[in-house]
Formats: sequence, structure tokens, C-alpha cells
Amino acid sequence: MSKIIYDIYRNVKSGSVSEGRYFGRILQTETLNTAKLARHIAEHGSPYTQDVVEGVLRKAESCILELILDSKKIKIDGLGTFYITGENQKHGTISIAKFNPKTSFKGLHIRFLPDQATEANLSSRSVLNQASFIWAEDLKREKAEERPEGSTNENSLTPDPSPQGEGSENSGSGNSGNSGNSGSQTPTVPTLTISKTGSGSSAVTVGGNAVNSGSQIAAGTEVALSVTPAAGQTPTATLNGSSVTLTESDGTYTGTFQMPDGNATLVINSGSSGGGGVDQN
Repeated sequence: MSKIIYDIYRNVKSGSVSEGRYFGRILQTETLNTAKLARHIAEHGSPYTQDVVEGVLRKAESCILELILDSKKIKIDGLGTFYITGENQKHGTISIAKFNPKTSFKGLHIRFLPDQATEANLSSRSVLNQASFIWAEDLKREKAEERPEGSTNENSLTPDPSPQGEGSENSGSGNSGNSGNSGSQTPTVPTLTISKTGSGSSAVTVGGNAVNSGSQIAAGTEVALSVTPAAGQTPTATLNGSSVTLTESDGTYTGTFQMPDGNATLVINSGSSGGGGVDQN
């Protein structure tokens, strides 16, 4: 039976109303590309071979994009609806005559709305009710018991490196199930050191929860930044010396990065002049 793997972490933010409380985060074992998904479908009672399924999936990808760019919504019954929305520039356009979609829109976003029909309800609460769970620690113990004597190989149980929102949480518990050195069953979780300069304000979060300097975060976890700089200033952020791209909206700059395999240092300057590392397009 399929099970969702979860981990538990403790909120260590001092002064927070939830300080010391425990929260869960969802883990993934891998990301399936089109070819792997096609193979999975072909091996699960499908009358079609993998190459046929993959061909249909790739055609569906291009057709969905073509149709939503033609102002159509695409509803896949039992799954959900794909559609497109526009993000306007911060201050809008002064008149109808001046409106140019190529410049007045800041960007276009492909959206997905889960199907909430009664017979195929994919709302968050319905999916929660349908799901079965297993704690990552229990899964690791099960796998350890199954390994032949003398074997040290462990399967990886890390957060998927692609952006996932609720799947990316702060691993305050210090254990993501990531396999460490040979023979080790308790891996070392990377530590994030945060250095803040400038007269503006900034916040670092994982899954909506604040992260302090010195927090342990599982490798591959998505970390979010939010910076409100001093008036007339442009913020910058670097991770281990490499620039983190920040995007401005209503005076607040946001960005994300994936936690590396080793310890990392994040430097945020909320009051520097110039545009290094900032994307305002």
C-alpha cells in the first residue's frame, strides 16, 4: 500500500508563539520525469507500451501549453484544471491607451487547480483523509532490519529538490533520512548560518516557518527569503558567496534557494545600493 513519508521537526525560533512545538513535513524519494512516468503507467495494467505512453504524454505537454496560451482552460477530469493568469507591474498603467501587455504585464503564470468534484475530490482535506502515512524514522528502521548482515546501503529519504511548497519544511529535528558515511544510520544535517546587514528588515523561512541562524536544514529543502530594504535601497543576498536572485513586488524582495549538501552561509544585505542579484523583470 502506498504511503506518504513524513518527518517531524521542532520550531526553535525564540519568542515565537509556536516555539518548542513540533511540526511535520512531507518527504519525497525521487522526481519522476516523463520517461519514468510513462514506464510506470505501462507497467501498471496499461495495454500500451512505454514508448506509446511517453509519446502521448509529450504531446499532451505541448498541447496544454498551446491551448492555455490561446486563453483556454484545460480540465483533466479527476486531476484538475490548468490555466494561465497575468501578473501586473507594481504601479499599473496610467491609462488604457498606454497599456501594452508585453510591458504592462510583469509576467504570466501557469496555474493548476485540483479537481474538487464529488466523485474525484482532490482538495487538500480530501487528499489528507485518503492518505496513509509512515514516519521516516520508522521507515529507516524497517529498511535497516531488512538489510543483509554486513550491508550498509540505505535508500535516500530526502526532500525533493524541486519547489513544492508544503513539502519543503524546516528540518528542526535534524534528521531527513539522508544517508551519510558508510555504516552510518544517523546522517549529519547541514547547518545554515545567517548573517544580516543593512537598515532594512529580512526574514528566512522554510515552509512558512521562521529559520534562525544555526538551524539544521535537510539538503535539498527549499529555503525562502523575504527582504524589505531601507527606502531607496536595493537588497542583495548570497549563499556561500553565490548570488541569490531576488524578485521585487510592492517594495518587498523575495527569493528561494535549495539547501546544499554541506553547511551554508547566507548573507543578506537589506540596505545596499545597486542591483546585484536582484531580478525586477
